[in-house]
Amino acid sequence: MEIGVLAFQGSVIEHASALRGAAGLLGVDCRIVEVRTKSGLKKLDGLIIPGGESTTMCKLCEREGMLEAMRDMPALFGTCAGAIMLAKKIHNEEAGQKTLALMDIEIDRNAYGTQAESFEERLDTELGTLNAIFIRAPRIKSVGEGVRVLAKRGGEAVACEQRIGKRYCLATCFHPELSGPVFHEHFIRSLL
Repeated sequence: MEIGVLAFQGSVIEHASALRGAAGLLGVDCRIVEVRTKSGLKKLDGLIIPGGESTTMCKLCEREGMLEAMRDMPALFGTCAGAIMLAKKIHNEEAGQKTLALMDIEIDRNAYGTQAESFEERLDTELGTLNAIFIRAPRIKSVGEGVRVLAKRGGEAVACEQRIGKRYCLATCFHPELSGPVFHEHFIRSLL
């Protein structure tokens, strides 16, 4: 199995570490690739889009001609800004911001506040309990019928997944790479 981590910004090393840990726990041989170009997407089974600044990531992906190839990936896992890139509808988007627009979710950029208002909270999820770290996080305002909610905070979805034909998408508002390999295990299982 070969999984890429979009490596323009964000917790690239932390995602790679969580993937290695998850693959080890599952007994799966997994090669992890840092992706910065369209050619880096070739032959990947899945791609993680980490947190960062969604407008900048979208512009870099567009500049490198990566958006179409990313839309064709069999599996995508977006955390924080990566979740914004997966959403079909975005509130407070920058003018001209292009995203992958794959998941039937409506998301509000930076809705939990500024960098200084970041927080950590214990969450019960469908995958187990973890300490979720929200860093200038987006808020999922609504989910479509085909979307399965994996975690909620105060009644609002903060992690969800969707199968779109043969494609699988997983999105979290928080940073699971900082809380252990549980969501990365779930992502790898989706590829098996």
